[in-house]
Amino acid sequence: MSEDVKTRRAYHAPRRAEQTATTRRAVLAAARELFTTRGYAATTVAEIAGRAGVNVDTLYATVGRKPALLREVLETAISGQAHPVPALERDYVRATQAAPTAAEKIEVYAAAVATILPRTAPIFVAIREAGVKDPECADLYAEITGRRAANMRLFVAELRATGQMRDDLSDGDAADIVWSMNAAEYYVLLVNERGWTPARFGTHLADTWRRVLLARPCSAPRAAHA
Repeated sequence: MSEDVKTRRAYHAPRRAEQTATTRRAVLAAARELFTTRGYAATTVAEIAGRAGVNVDTLYATVGRKPALLREVLETAISGQAHPVPALERDYVRATQAAPTAAEKIEVYAAAVATILPRTAPIFVAIREAGVKDPECADLYAEITGRRAANMRLFVAELRATGQMRDDLSDGDAADIVWSMNAAEYYVLLVNERGWTPARFGTHLADTWRRVLLARPCSAPRAAHA
């Protein structure tokens, strides 16, 4: 192979990668919009491709078929990045682990939930509704909620390790309390239906978790309702 050909290939590779990443972002943005406004079942792959400005074959090659699209939309919404990020590698998880007290861990995590749920709640709702008739969506919803439950056990273990949790509350019950309150359904009730802001929702989570989970709840400055 000539040096000239090698040079041209080296030049075009980053360009192709950038084009693929741009296409992927456009496809996921289109899928998110259509899944959350029209519903999963009512949205066709052709419509997503048209909204993204690509053909269907390009969509399949870039992300995959419709179930894969739904999963990628959810996973990237959770990570807040263009690609999924494992739970233990997320910035807020590392910040929670680094916080020295149980109250501070709760503050960090509650603030993260208030930032993440505006992105993820509409998608969770779409998946749950689609799961009524679509077994793949039902399986995805069960998988993600189960994963959340397992992650909440890790969070509670972090709290327990500080020695500042209530002795009369089991780790399983504590994890279930956190799991139920950081759910999309709870967020939708307070933010979408009762008009709370995400910031107020996060403050509420932190205040409630301190009071319910900790042996000696630590008072925190009460944030003004935005």
